[in-house]
Amino acid sequence: MSNFTVTATDKKLLDLLATDAKLTHDQLAAMLGVAETEVSERIAALEAEGIIKGYQAVIDWEAIDANKATALIQLKVTPEPDQGFDKLAHRIMQFEEVEGVYLMSGGYDLTVIIQGQSMRDIALFVARRLSTLEGVQGTGTHFILSRYKDRNVIYHDEAQKETRSNVFYD
Repeated sequence: MSNFTVTATDKKLLDLLATDAKLTHDQLAAMLGVAETEVSERIAALEAEGIIKGYQAVIDWEAIDANKATALIQLKVTPEPDQGFDKLAHRIMQFEEVEGVYLMSGGYDLTVIIQGQSMRDIALFVARRLSTLEGVQGTGTHFILSRYKDRNVIYHDEAQKETRSNVFYD
């Protein structure tokens, strides 16, 4: 077990990176009121500890390909003795289409986020690959029809557009 301690400044640093990972170390240092070398060292330490898992661009794939689809699949599963839900979750993680796997409370045990070339592709993936896995008792598929906000990025800001169009000038 690591003796690594996440400080209050680390938490602020992580918040800033989660909001905009393109900020430079110099910008982060200025925002935090610390030296740039401290930011660089803390980021390296947070990466080494596995707290920072990676950096990704948030892309609006539907703007590029209108047929591309995303779905949230809920799974009711039978946990394995001595392994619970872990073995099945790790097996599901191996599928290329899977973007995320989450253990949930409530009526379903696992939630899986799937990306596919079309709704039909996702439906076939669920029918042929997910629902046939040993331990899967049932599935519930929910297609994402429109993104409004995802990973803290606003996709459709209709309220802001409407507010701007309703401004009257004398």
